[in-house]
Order: sequence, then C-alpha cells, then structure tokens
Amino acid sequence: MKVSRVTILILFSILITLFISCVDGQSCKASGKLRGKKPPHGTCVNDPDCCKEGKFYTTYKCSPVVTKHTTATLTINSFQKGGDGGGPSACDGKYHSDNTLIVALSTGWYNNRKRCSKFINIHYNGKSVKAKVVDECDSTVGCDAEHGYQPPCPNNIVDASKAVWKALGVPKSDWGEAKVTWSDA
Repeated sequence: MKVSRVTILILFSILITLFISCVDGQSCKASGKLRGKKPPHGTCVNDPDCCKEGKFYTTYKCSPVVTKHTTATLTINSFQKGGDGGGPSACDGKYHSDNTLIVALSTGWYNNRKRCSKFINIHYNGKSVKAKVVDECDSTVGCDAEHGYQPPCPNNIVDASKAVWKALGVPKSDWGEAKVTWSDA
C-alpha cells in the first residue's frame, strides 16, 4: 500500500493541531475573583500586604506547567510560630525554624499535597539550593483571619524561608521578591 504525500501532510497537520491544543490545555487561567474586606483593626499579619476593602483579587486553582526551569516569583515567609506565615504548615501541622531550607508553593504547584515533604531545586543568579515543601501558598482564598487578611497568592509563587534566601546569596537589601526558576529535585 502506497501512502501519498498529501495523506502524510494531512496526518502531520492533524498531529500538530492536537499537540498545540494539548499544550494550550495546560495553560493556567484565573479561576475567579475575590472581593477584599477591611481587616479588623490590628489583625493584619503583614500590614502593607493586607487586603483592601472593595478591591478584587484574582484567584487560581492551577499554576504554570512545571518544567526543568519553571519560572517563579520567590517571596519570603516566616514559618515559625508567630511568623507572618500564620498557622502551622499544611504538610505536617508543625512550625519550622527560619533557618531551615523550606518553602510553600502556590496551590497548583502544591498539587493537593502531592509535593508535601518533597524537595525542589531553586535557581537564582548562578546559585541553587534544595528546599523541602512544607506548605501551600493558597491561590484560591484569602482576605480572612485564616490567611492573615492577606490576598490570595498568585499562581507562580515559591514562598521561602530566610534560610533559602541566604543560601541563594540574595543580598538582604533585596529580600522580598526575586525572579527564580525551580524544578522538582
């Protein structure tokens, strides 16, 4: 049986179309909006980041696809009791020292606890560090007491302890947010 060039081109076009639709199906779109409420006086954990009354915040149930070099925003968090992370870590129900190499991931990357207690590699300016996932940076809810009256996390956050920032060699004056890449270890 001889297959014509036209048949091969048609099959190739169909395969390309299927591939593009599969890749597009992996994109992460906002799942909704949440209206901010004014926190009760003195209850906001990190005042500049508190929800603003009436402001709408985007929520996500997903995160970008994880690759060998997934782009993310590194943020800083204290996982200690009384720290700005709020309650105990979601993976183990415990508080953790700021001197431990640990992170919380946005909801989609946290993946319903599937990354709990697993390690990820974080890369920044030629340095890398291996950190343990202990918590979720919730991208679906916020602006309430449980979340320190802070907005929902964006869908691309690696929320890291001070130890991670130190290990990556980020100058203390630059702590807060940094562009990084990460991958499963």
